[in-house]
Amino acid sequence: METLVRFAEGLGRFSSRFVPSAFSIAVLLTLLTMALALGWVGAAPPVVLDAWGGGFWELLTFSMQMALVMFTGYLLALTAPVKALLEKVASLPRSPRSATALMAAVSMALAYFNWGLSLVASAMLVRFIARRRPDVDYRLLVACAYFGLGATWHAGLSASAPLLVATPGHFLEKQLGVIPIDRTLFSPFNIGLTLAAVALLTALAWALHPSPERTVRVEPAVLEKLADFVPPAKPQGRLSPAEWLDHAWLLNVVFGVLGLAWFGRHLWLHGGWKALNLNVVNFTFLTLAVLLHGTPARLLKASEEAASVLHGIVLQFPLYAGIYGIFKATGLTDRIGELFVSLSTQQTFPAIVYLYSGVVNYFVPSGGSKWAIEAPYLLDAAGRLGVAPEKVVLAYAWGDMATDLIQPFWALPLLAVARLEFKDILGFLLVAFLAYLPLVTLGFFLFG
Repeated sequence: METLVRFAEGLGRFSSRFVPSAFSIAVLLTLLTMALALGWVGAAPPVVLDAWGGGFWELLTFSMQMALVMFTGYLLALTAPVKALLEKVASLPRSPRSATALMAAVSMALAYFNWGLSLVASAMLVRFIARRRPDVDYRLLVACAYFGLGATWHAGLSASAPLLVATPGHFLEKQLGVIPIDRTLFSPFNIGLTLAAVALLTALAWALHPSPERTVRVEPAVLEKLADFVPPAKPQGRLSPAEWLDHAWLLNVVFGVLGLAWFGRHLWLHGGWKALNLNVVNFTFLTLAVLLHGTPARLLKASEEAASVLHGIVLQFPLYAGIYGIFKATGLTDRIGELFVSLSTQQTFPAIVYLYSGVVNYFVPSGGSKWAIEAPYLLDAAGRLGVAPEKVVLAYAWGDMATDLIQPFWALPLLAVARLEFKDILGFLLVAFLAYLPLVTLGFFLFG
């Protein structure tokens, strides 16, 4: 185990020296994508340039959906009941190893329900555990808080592709029909693979913790900055009507009851849990956040903090949308897809899709919009090979989240809260990725 720790630390030192900021990586990936479009596909420079600039604005709807996933998850994580639960969980570990293992398990469990909640609630749990167990390796603790984005989110209830194909009226309905989530997310294969991935990464989190003399502890100054959310104080004396409304529970409860009523009616009219999609998930989390915060004043104060971690999405998502535009307009996605499909058979196709999806996800970390490009030719190839479409959906979903472990984009809010750089945790994440990749690849070979 000590050898494994030294390997992770070596990767961390390498990344600290050579891995730039997440924004710099996005620019470098843009240049690499342009080079592939020019040199491999043979696209003309004006075409590539137009595709890049025009692509900046093609993902605005999806960008807002992803921002709301983060925003509503953050709001819910700042509610008093969630905070109390996390503080209780943080009191459970009795050793540094058990602390990192618990952090990994909680991160992956939360991501199964909502990846935005996982990022924010895991960041809060990092605070609580670091305070209770200052002997834990802080880098590894933060890395474990990110495990949910690479192991469970696209296999759970905020999964982009499975929820999209389960929604009536989706763009592939004429070709594909509607695939209910009991054939994808709730299938025995998906549940079994999720449990196996959680078990593997939880054990790895325990094994990766360095010995006491090699442990990197959180700096007291950093720990001091990890302040808890402080709700606004109620004004003293006689309240004006406006102040009374802002500090009363009435409006939040009314909104919450209406929201829960709509959610229940939506499920009742549209087939129960099969009716889940991104908009429904965001609406539900917003409703719960409004209800659990209790008052408009507390909700607005929490909203200010929740909005503070959206800068990464606002700044960088247009860059990744530009990359998406190049893939879409130049035929680069088709060229890469043809390469992988030509190497596959009925048995190996799900595993090939999984690996391919992981490769493209590193360049374009956008599960829903990327599916819109890849799905038509992947499903066509699956039809020719006799592979069930739900297998393609799941293979795509798992591949899409696999490389999130080593892609800094979605780690930005967590890192902002934890006061670390991506290079500080990349060594541990690379070890987790190298352990996780063979397990899931084997699973999809058998699935085929």
